[in-house]
Amino acid sequence: MGRETILFKSEERKNRSEIAGILRLIADKVEEGKVSLSNNAQSVEVSLPENMVLEIKVEEEVKHKKKYSLEIELEWTEGGEEPGGVVIN
Repeated sequence: MGRETILFKSEERKNRSEIAGILRLIADKVEEGKVSLSNNAQSVEVSLPENMVLEIKVEEEVKHKKKYSLEIELEWTEGGEEPGGVVIN
């Protein structure tokens, strides 16, 4: 079994407008093929291949209250290219 190392993690409360702006900036960087992320404690820069796997997931968790999450994940293999295709309506 392989090992997983977290290279960067950030979690902050933002309003919808701020989140949309960050997602637009990330989208531009994905299109350019290089994403740099940093905060006070850490930074990482990744080069992205032309094709990747895009995973979009919405989850509902019920404990005391319902909690929802929307996760957007890009996956790729070093030196490999993944076929792509997603439809957003």
